[in-house]
Amino acid sequence: MERSTVLAVGDSYHLRIGKDRIVYAGMPSENVYSIVQRKASGYQGFAWNLYFPRRKSDINIDGVNIIVENVSSEDIRFSIP
Repeated sequence: MERSTVLAVGDSYHLRIGKDRIVYAGMPSENVYSIVQRKASGYQGFAWNLYFPRRKSDINIDGVNIIVENVSSEDIRFSIP
């Protein structure tokens, strides 16, 4: 059973054990939303922005399929099958 997750701008979510964290970064324009992929190991970490068209609902980050149900400038609602 899929359960929806809602992230406000700046909130993070751990995809799965052994996978990266994501942070919702909002919408830099009306038709584009951004998710930050964050990889950390000890005291070192890297993060980069991923940009998606607003109408794109099936995305894959770090090998994890994500279904975006709703996105706005304040939050994103998604589920992981």
